[in-house]
Amino acid sequence: MEVEVTDANFKEEVLESNLPVLVDFWAVWCAPCFMVAPVVEEIAKEYEGKLKVCKLNVDQGPATASEYEILSIPTLAVFKNGQVVEKVIGALPKTALEEKIKPYINV
Repeated sequence: MEVEVTDANFKEEVLESNLPVLVDFWAVWCAPCFMVAPVVEEIAKEYEGKLKVCKLNVDQGPATASEYEILSIPTLAVFKNGQVVEKVIGALPKTALEEKIKPYINV
């Protein structure tokens, strides 16, 4: 299950999460964002209970996007203990994305 996050709930949902969090920074006008969305959805289902998956629309969360220097989208960032531990820019195939997140989750 993916959680929609905004500037208002980012701290609570992402930074204070007990689980590692994959945040998908995206926008409705971004074609590559829609290409990566099904991959992110699959990962959310497969790693439920081990990884929290959140989506932040950069147009609705500009302060958070700016704080984490999101200059290109899609950007997928892994947060662990409130810190960015991995950041990937662009649409990746599922296997490549899994390689990036697996070191941070207990599989």
